[in-house]
Amino acid sequence: MTVLSARHESDVAAGLRTADHDGVVVATLDRPPANALNRALLLAMTALFRDRGQSDPTPIVITGAGGRFFCAGGDIKEADGATADPVEDRMRGFHDLLVAMERYPAPVIAAVNGDCVGGGVEYALFADVVLAAPHARFGFPEIRHGLLPADKGIQRLIRLIGTRPARDLLLNGELVGAEQAARWGLVDAIVEPGRLVAEALDRAREAGRRAPVLYAALKQAVNDYDDVVDRRQVELTLAKAASWFNDPVARGLRQGWRQARASSQPSDERAPAPNSTHT
Repeated sequence: MTVLSARHESDVAAGLRTADHDGVVVATLDRPPANALNRALLLAMTALFRDRGQSDPTPIVITGAGGRFFCAGGDIKEADGATADPVEDRMRGFHDLLVAMERYPAPVIAAVNGDCVGGGVEYALFADVVLAAPHARFGFPEIRHGLLPADKGIQRLIRLIGTRPARDLLLNGELVGAEQAARWGLVDAIVEPGRLVAEALDRAREAGRRAPVLYAALKQAVNDYDDVVDRRQVELTLAKAASWFNDPVARGLRQGWRQARASSQPSDERAPAPNSTHT
């Protein structure tokens, strides 16, 4: 295993660790306690997919550090300090990451090692294959926290699992277990934690042995479906983002959630996540 040198120090500082495992890049979100996405981490991840996509598009495995969280979505602390324009910038930055992943010509495998929440689900949705540990949970709690998912992620969710399950996830704000996520089509396979990254590496190498030009062409054909509709809807959402974000009720929900979370912070942030009651 060789640690990648390009931008390595700045990426690590942002919370992104990258390493080469015999021709497969493993990109690990490492931003305790919950691998939440702030602006610096979003930029590092976007640069990884853009730069390697243009120069050396080898397979990539994405995962999270620790056993409790794969990714907790956007950093609510950073979001709470945002004014109107930065809200739009943050949403556009996350959209840019999803576009970079969508356009990445080589295989992308997600090894979901723990809770996959909000923007974390959207991040996983843009992988070609999603593997999950049995204790992983998936959901969009934004409606309970005064936040809004990225529109591009919502559109991908609807296409992948259908309108009714997507509506359930988005409007109820509850988390579902890995088995339910697999039944809906969010997860391709459930793998024991000790084998999760190894299985992801195996699948990445297997996919990487296929003709790269054909893989890229077929991936583009799948992802280009309704892209014009996506772009129009994204612009409409961004235009209204600040007013939604700064709504007094939304602000109150965010503040209440942060206070409740601060008062009930677990002693072991890296402990395995409890099993969901939704299976």
